[in-house]
Amino acid sequence: MRLNAISKLTVAAALGLAFMVSPLRITAQGGDTVLKPADTQKLLPASAYYKGQSATTQLRNSGGVKFADGYYLLATMIDTSGYSSDVAAKYQAYFVTEVPIKLGSHSLPAGVYGIGFIPGNKFVVTDVGAHDVLTLTSATDDAIKRPMPLQVLADPAGGFRLYEGRRYVHFSR
Repeated sequence: MRLNAISKLTVAAALGLAFMVSPLRITAQGGDTVLKPADTQKLLPASAYYKGQSATTQLRNSGGVKFADGYYLLATMIDTSGYSSDVAAKYQAYFVTEVPIKLGSHSLPAGVYGIGFIPGNKFVVTDVGAHDVLTLTSATDDAIKRPMPLQVLADPAGGFRLYEGRRYVHFSR
């Protein structure tokens, strides 16, 4: 009888654990949660203002992080067809961070930005007026199995990676 009770408790614990880890979201270290496009679609706008225009967001190409304290970092690709080629070259995605973050070795205050992966393995962050805020070197991940236009993944070394295809930048709180 006692063995049967232990077996039931073990099964219940295993089911409970399986239920907790089964959501589509991936929980990274520290309780931060990597968000998929289905999660971000409820949070991001259908269009975004940048340099005097409103552009449609591509919510299917979005990602982000919900930090353990409830704050968000969100990114989504933008339809830049209405922008001049020099603006469209740097402004590929809408980027919102509710808290200060580190992008590589640079500090970025909370805010709304335009971002882009540009030639020369560079990543540029601009303000909503299209003025450069910071530029850093991006890396390439040839091992990524399913490159997407934009995605956020947990970095095995800690923090997170913001990807455009196989190119990425590291960020953390």
